[in-house]
Amino acid sequence: MTQVQLLNVNINNVAMSDLLEKLQSGGLVVTPNVDHLMKLQRDRDFYGVYQDAEYRVCDSKILMYVSRFLGTPIQEKISGSDLFPAFYAHYRHDERIKIFLLGAEEGIAEIARRKINSKVGRNMIIDTYSPPFGFEKDEQECRKIIDLINSSDATVLAIGVGAPKQEMWIARHRKYLHKVKIFLAIGATINFEAGNVKRSPKWMSEVGLEWLYRLLSEPRRLWKRYLMDAVPFLILICKQRFQLYRNPWSKAQRSPVKNILSVVKGLKKM
Repeated sequence: MTQVQLLNVNINNVAMSDLLEKLQSGGLVVTPNVDHLMKLQRDRDFYGVYQDAEYRVCDSKILMYVSRFLGTPIQEKISGSDLFPAFYAHYRHDERIKIFLLGAEEGIAEIARRKINSKVGRNMIIDTYSPPFGFEKDEQECRKIIDLINSSDATVLAIGVGAPKQEMWIARHRKYLHKVKIFLAIGATINFEAGNVKRSPKWMSEVGLEWLYRLLSEPRRLWKRYLMDAVPFLILICKQRFQLYRNPWSKAQRSPVKNILSVVKGLKKM
């Protein structure tokens, strides 16, 4: 499986159909977008989780545009909100696939459970839990969640509590989830499946404006995520284009002379 490097992340350049087949063998799927990439510049622990994830797939049309600018195009956007319905549709007749939904506000995951099970025609979502705010810092609460998942016989954990919380929680506790083989970090997808939060129109998603729709829908919660990181992200991408970008967590540092030569070389290619 080929990879495309965007800043300090190697993204799997894979089609949805191929990813769904590969997931039969298990693994953790994370879905990098601009917000994740900026967090990965500041959070070493989050970066470590990303390095250990079996699959890192593109969750952003913006990242697809960026990959073309860098000369290494990504073939398909696979957001968590697209991956999850594709996943349960693909495995609807596979009785080995039993999903536990973790996330969303009280009652929302149960609504999603009923709707999904109705679509697939079986009890594929076997249990749900909506954890309280700050649960990831409460050892007793985490043990309770682990017990709930293990006792449910789930083989898939789909967790939607936001990044980097969801990815960090999986990394810290997956070794205790003895029956779970597939881990899906899916953000707001549980809310989308329940229908209490609407996704952007398809045309907006296809042209890379889903972020704008979400920003207008939840400006207080999302303005910082989408607006404050935009310029720093573009600066970092330009640095990568001219081979000036440095992974903040890499021990190897480039010399100033090599950086200057890289810029000259990049300008000659333009």
